[in-house]
Amino acid sequence: MVLDKNTAKKTAELLLQINAIKLKPENPFTWASGWKSPIYCDNRIILSYPVIRNYVREEMAKQLESIYGKPDIIAGVATGAIGIGALVADYLGLPFIYVRPEPKSHGRQNQIEGTLEENQTVVVIEDLISTGKSSLNAVNALKDAGANVKGMLAIFSYGFDLATENFKKQEVSLHTLGDYEHLIQQASETDYIKEAQLNTLMEWRRDPSQWKQ
Repeated sequence: MVLDKNTAKKTAELLLQINAIKLKPENPFTWASGWKSPIYCDNRIILSYPVIRNYVREEMAKQLESIYGKPDIIAGVATGAIGIGALVADYLGLPFIYVRPEPKSHGRQNQIEGTLEENQTVVVIEDLISTGKSSLNAVNALKDAGANVKGMLAIFSYGFDLATENFKKQEVSLHTLGDYEHLIQQASETDYIKEAQLNTLMEWRRDPSQWKQ
């Protein structure tokens, strides 16, 4: 859920500006899942642009406190949200940890890197929400370690029904700075995309797993 529409549009504008989000309806990308997609999002690029990085950091920090209050710890989901998660934690003056997709196969075999004590409150930072599977995997790892997870805040979400269902099923609160709806609106209003491309992007959004160019 987007908390502020103006922030959502500004986030879309900035992500398009630095090509963190690329729209290519005529030349689709192939995701790791095998899905064909007219859109590709890599929010790690934000870290290379100090002004935009600071905007995202500060907006996430403000929204985090507004929605969840100040937790004991900020957790980033590896690897995409480690950088921005650490920046948010630093801005708020809070400890930071990050969560791997699975425990390491060597050394201490940690899945959670950093110091986490039982019953500490945690807000999870994520860079991108698609189906929500990997994000919720991180939440479950934190809960298994005894954390009190207050919710998750992400930079961007595709807004898939599947993700909404997954978060609802596990009773995890999710908020995002931006989403697909505001991205497409911003891209259309600024002539970043043409009408025919807009139609393609809307068709894909309705059934992404079955979409074909």
